[in-house]
Amino acid sequence: MDILNELIMQAIASPWLYLVLFVVTIIDGFFPPVPSETVLVAAAAVAVSSGDGNLLLLGAVGALGAAIGDNIAFAIGRKLGTTRFAWMRRPRVAAAFAHAQTALDRRSAVLILGARYIPVGRVAVNMSAGALGFPWRRFLPLSLIAGLSWSIFSLAIGLLAGAWIKDQPLLSAGLGIGIALVVGFVIDRVAAARRRRETVPRLAG
Repeated sequence: MDILNELIMQAIASPWLYLVLFVVTIIDGFFPPVPSETVLVAAAAVAVSSGDGNLLLLGAVGALGAAIGDNIAFAIGRKLGTTRFAWMRRPRVAAAFAHAQTALDRRSAVLILGARYIPVGRVAVNMSAGALGFPWRRFLPLSLIAGLSWSIFSLAIGLLAGAWIKDQPLLSAGLGIGIALVVGFVIDRVAAARRRRETVPRLAG
């Protein structure tokens, strides 16, 4: 355990950590299996528990990487459009795109900011925004705000775990990741329930 703790403390003090975090958060913007939340939360927890690392730099790198990744997803959606492939022209898929367009028109800020906390949801929303012609000049500031709020939220989870377990970076990282997973699951379930409530009135109409 002591050896693992020492290795983790060396990693948090290394400048390579910030590069890894930056790359991971960018990729996660358009490829959700990459666990950017896990990396940021664990790094913050270890930084607080060990007293090493720069939390402000971690937050800034995470926020910037997240915003860049979201804008890449937007660009991919803009490039592909909504009719490039046959499956996109199926009635149900076309209807989904139409609903996304309406949602973006009516509550774009809520949709884009909220989707940042749902790994698959943020990719779908950001790609749809690009594909459906949502103005990039409106998307860019929203993506920056979303990235910053997500980074602050992730840091807060890491801070909580690190403050709870002092001088045990391995345990604090594990606790932080566990909290992040629980919070992510709750957010995902709430979002799914909301989508179901919105779908029922449309089907009834």
